[in-house]
Amino acid sequence: MKNIALGAVALSLTAGLAFAETTVQSCNRSVTFETPPERAISNDVNLTEMMLVLGLDDRMVGYTGISGWKTLDEEMRAGVEELPELSAKYPSKEVIVGADADFFFAGWNYGMKVGGDVTPETLEPFGVQVYELTESCTHIMEKGRASMDDMYADLINLGKIFGVEEKAEELVEGYKTELAAFKGDLETGEPPRVFVYDSGEDKPFTAGLYAMPTALIEAAGGTNVMNGFEKSWGTVTWEEVVEQNPEIIVIVNYGNVTAEQKRAFMMSNPAFADMEAVKNERFVTLEYVEATPGPRNIQAVKTLAEAFWAE
Repeated sequence: MKNIALGAVALSLTAGLAFAETTVQSCNRSVTFETPPERAISNDVNLTEMMLVLGLDDRMVGYTGISGWKTLDEEMRAGVEELPELSAKYPSKEVIVGADADFFFAGWNYGMKVGGDVTPETLEPFGVQVYELTESCTHIMEKGRASMDDMYADLINLGKIFGVEEKAEELVEGYKTELAAFKGDLETGEPPRVFVYDSGEDKPFTAGLYAMPTALIEAAGGTNVMNGFEKSWGTVTWEEVVEQNPEIIVIVNYGNVTAEQKRAFMMSNPAFADMEAVKNERFVTLEYVEATPGPRNIQAVKTLAEAFWAE
C-alpha cells in the first residue's frame, strides 16, 4: 500500500511539473495560469459540453445555468451525472465562492452580465479565474462577426488552461476535417435567406451578426437575413422580418414554448402569410445546445445544410 501511495504522489508531482505556465486571451484580458484549475465550474449547457468533450469532468465541482431554462438530453445527463448543479440559472458570487471554485467558464449573457455581481473582476479577490466564451466578447469589446473559429478557439484555450492541449487540438482538427468533407460533398446554389426564430410573439428574439447561428448558417451555405443587425442576440420587429422575406426559418428549441408551438404561431399568423418560408412551410429546428457555441455545432451545420438543399 505504501508503494501505491508513493506512486500516486509521484504521478501527481509529474503532472504538475509537466504543466508549463500558460497565458490565454479571454476577450480583452490576458489570463495566466500557473497550474491547471482543479475545482472548475461551467455555466450553461454548451459551455459544460466543451468541458466534458475534453474529459474535464474530474476537474469540476459542478455546473450552473441549465435546468432553469433547458432540459438535458440522454447524452448530456450521462456526462454530468456525477456533478451537482449549483444554480438553476445564473449563479451568484456566493454560490461560486461557496463551492470553493478556482475557475469559472462562462460568458457575457452566458452566466455573467455587464455590471453584474459575477464578473472576472468580482471573482478575482476570491482566487477564481475566469475564461470568457469568445462569441460573447462582443458585449464588452469590438469583435468580428461570429465564426466557427470562435468555438475552436475556446476548445484550444481550455486545452491550454487544463493541460490537455494535445487532446483539444486533435478534437478541433477532427471537427475541421469532418466539416470540410461534408461541405465538399454538398451541392449548393444561390444562398437561401434564413431567419433565426429564438422566441417571442410580440417581438422576435433573434440572432444577429455576432451570434453563432450566423456562422452556422453561412457554413451550411445560407445567409442570415439579420446580418445587418449588428448585435449578438437581441429583439427586432416582425415588420423587419417580413420585409426581409426569409425563405427558411430556423427555430431554436428550448424553454417552455416548444419548437412546434413556435412553428404553429408563425403558420397561423396572417401577417406572415406571404413570407416565403411560411408559404412553403420551410422550417428547421436546432436545439439550443446546437445553436450556441459548442461541440454540437458540426451537427448543426449538417442539419441546416440538409434543410437548405434537400430540394
